Amino acid sequence: MPLYEHVFIARQDLSNAQAEGLVEHFSTVLSDNGGKVVESEYWGVKTMAYKINKNRKGHYSFLKTDAPAPAVQEMERLMRLHDDVMRVMTIRVDEHAEGPSVQMQKRDERDRGDRRPRDDRR
Repeated sequence: MPLYEHVFIARQDLSNAQAEGLVEHFSTVLSDNGGKVVESEYWGVKTMAYKINKNRKGHYSFLKTDAPAPAVQEMERLMRLHDDVMRVMTIRVDEHAEGPSVQMQKRDERDRGDRRPRDDRR
């Protein structure tokens, strides 16, 4: 079956439990239609670059799925109809990356070695 990655943004006024409940709800929709969720991540509340439906922030969630195209289409249709979901993005991938997504990886100070030293004398 094809592999997909989904990111969706839920309204900011939901609680964390409600936002994670949306992930479970859409996972069951996918499994009912013959697919399965390989991995899911809740990225938390993040500030968006621009307002969407008068919201500045949103609950971001990420799903890695293994599902047939009709199951993904049904899940996307229900996401777009759901009042709490503001945006949905689905990408078909050849294979899922191992480990946590880039959003979940901790920033390491060694990765910042390419910056020039800070000049505090100003």
